[in-house]
Amino acid sequence: MKDFLKQILIDPTTGDTLTEDSGKLRGTNTSYQVIENVPVLLPDNAKAGGFNYQGHYDVDGKYYDYFKEESSRTSRNEMKRLHQAIIHKVPSDAQLILDVGCGNGWVAKHFTPKGKKVISMDISPANPVKALKEYPNEDHAAVIADVYHLPFKKNSIDCIIASEVMEHVVDPKLFISNLVSILKPGGKLVITTPYNEKIEYYICIHCNKPTPKNAHLHSFNKENVSQLFKGNGEKWRMETFTNKYMLRLRLYDLISFLPFALWRLKDKVFNAVIGNPTRLLIEVTK
Repeated sequence: MKDFLKQILIDPTTGDTLTEDSGKLRGTNTSYQVIENVPVLLPDNAKAGGFNYQGHYDVDGKYYDYFKEESSRTSRNEMKRLHQAIIHKVPSDAQLILDVGCGNGWVAKHFTPKGKKVISMDISPANPVKALKEYPNEDHAAVIADVYHLPFKKNSIDCIIASEVMEHVVDPKLFISNLVSILKPGGKLVITTPYNEKIEYYICIHCNKPTPKNAHLHSFNKENVSQLFKGNGEKWRMETFTNKYMLRLRLYDLISFLPFALWRLKDKVFNAVIGNPTRLLIEVTK
């Protein structure tokens, strides 16, 4: 386990300092296992809003291969531009980046060769372990943890990226508050999420209850995002990008060769004239 990770880890339940002993991390009354240099810092039976995130995303990580490349060119281009939009928001002086909901570990892949330290975090055990294997680097560490029970010291992270995660959580306001609490003063939180999404529901064959497609629990727009920050005193701003109609017509494929700055300019024109952006990016500065 990397030293820079051990220095900021705490017991997610008690906040106690953790010590390494016989291949485990131990708090005052609890011990946590370490899988292939990745600590599993999940409280027993942790739930948020009555929802068993731990059980759900354990199965999700085993069933869905987050490391598999998107099959369509349009989807690959969309992800490429999403990642570029996030990268451009990361402060140049940020030395330690936490990737929340790391998925395939693209943040570590991009930033560790540039000398940045990255912690790949996911509640799914499969993703952080595989990300660490795929992108081995002295500046890359990983942890299995939950945003509602964060195992990091307060004021310890320079920049946090939470891409396509907030729509999955029960309590988005607490999600943001918890992440901001571990940022250093002046640190930045970068969130992306679908914009103004119409959530589709299906009837689950097991429980016979409506179940949202892709486990998206919330749809965000400028109005309800503003309510998330009302009265909390944090500096924040948001912007939308990527156009629904341009995606459907595959017109972004025609300009996939453009550098990001020029692509973003054209994207702004598309959304100003046609409307219907599909992505929302939120920057929060502590």
